[in-house]
Amino acid sequence: MAKVSVVLGLNYGDEGKGKVSTFLASNSDIALRCTGGNNAGHTVELNGQKIVFHLIPSGILNDKTEAVIGNGVVLDPKVLFEEIDALQELGVDLKKLHISTRAHLIFLYHLVEDKLQEFLKGDDKVGTTARGIGPCYMDKANRIGLRIIDMYSDTFENKLRRNIKNKNQIFELYGFPTLDEEKIVADYLNYRDRLKPYVCDTVSYLHRAIEEDKTIVCEGAQATGLDMDLGDYPMVTSSNPTIGGIQTGSGLGAKDLTDIYGVCKAYASRVGEGPFISEQNNEIGDTIRELGHEYGATTKRPRRCGWMDLVALKYAVRINSITSLALNHLDTIGKLKRAKLCVAYKLNDKLYDEYSDDIIGHEEEVTPIYEDFDTDFDINGQKNYDELDEKAKVYIKRIEKHLNVPVKFIGTGPDNDDMIIR
Repeated sequence: MAKVSVVLGLNYGDEGKGKVSTFLASNSDIALRCTGGNNAGHTVELNGQKIVFHLIPSGILNDKTEAVIGNGVVLDPKVLFEEIDALQELGVDLKKLHISTRAHLIFLYHLVEDKLQEFLKGDDKVGTTARGIGPCYMDKANRIGLRIIDMYSDTFENKLRRNIKNKNQIFELYGFPTLDEEKIVADYLNYRDRLKPYVCDTVSYLHRAIEEDKTIVCEGAQATGLDMDLGDYPMVTSSNPTIGGIQTGSGLGAKDLTDIYGVCKAYASRVGEGPFISEQNNEIGDTIRELGHEYGATTKRPRRCGWMDLVALKYAVRINSITSLALNHLDTIGKLKRAKLCVAYKLNDKLYDEYSDDIIGHEEEVTPIYEDFDTDFDINGQKNYDELDEKAKVYIKRIEKHLNVPVKFIGTGPDNDDMIIR
């Protein structure tokens, strides 16, 4: 059976999925992206150089690895071609890139709509990246979205003009600037021609690859806590960055998936609004942010930081059928000298060692229950688990015990190679 590995974020994104994905892709024939849009960002550090991916799977950096953008992705052609141009300057072969005919397109009106919707939410704003992702998924659900395959239809221009006119009426109603219809149409007719060499039926392509015993790594975007159905609604993204989104966003079936890696940090972080029970909105959180360089790859916003939450992680492990963990930034925790793990919640005198819907809406009333650890260790750049400081092993073993999942990858520094593989 062909091996299909999946890499998923277990918290709120920014866990270091790119590091694990790039490593797995080095031994894979295909790197696949299935969900989200350019609101995601994988920062990969290779040979001391930082490379930020927003749409293209980072596995394309490997000479023999093909890259696929699946049908579940919403795609802004402007951003895509900026990324293509940057990779070509680095000498990356973009002939290896394949983009689904069924991927939905982001248009300029989606970006304006994103800002309008956040404005109308007032104090209840979600804190989106304003990249048009949510409105694009809305149009998809409303059945007025336009896919890449539609660009090559005789009806494309008429449908696009219809959408622009309808959106402009809404913008005008709320006092937002209207958009230049002719420019948008001209831009997308140009994009259509430039996209053509990359476009294909990726569902068939992936299943042929499986039949040929090729290996595939699915690079997850965002994370479980941001899942539309299973995350901290409404402070979520507009897609399903959990295991179900991998299937619907690629056309792969459940039996095709073999290894499912959950990625987390040895602490926790979050960008934007939403509950964060183990957050340290204090000097500790500030220290973690600086030591871990916690600033968004896409937005550059400072991330909120706190202790690792094993209650939330246990929930993520369960719903994603995680088979093993990738634990990043253990070296950062070593610089703190002492650290904590959240092992339970207390709400209304009741203890919870696993996540419950009782928590929803009461996050600010929850008291996190912590266990304290001596983390005075230096593991920067280490490669061998047996040589790890015993205090680091104690921390890892406590995580494994609570989650009942083995830690396979351990991040020991910022570079892609700074990783222990067990």
